[in-house]
Amino acid sequence: MSVQRFQLNDEFVELHVLLKLLGLAPSGGAAKAMIAAGDVRVDGVVETRKACKIRGDQVVRFADEEVRVLGRIEP
Repeated sequence: MSVQRFQLNDEFVELHVLLKLLGLAPSGGAAKAMIAAGDVRVDGVVETRKACKIRGDQVVRFADEEVRVLGRIEP
């Protein structure tokens, strides 16, 4: 399993955007389809909401990929 870290620049990132930004999906549409199919887990639970807000300290899993989301660093 490959583990990646993603640093938030804002309070949250939408799930489909995160998958596209990290290259886990080739496009936003593909990311939405993967989520709708039940292929993505957030904190161990299947997530089917495309625009689910992912915040710091959450873990997203897809296939053999794990993404640990780090909270925004305050200036």
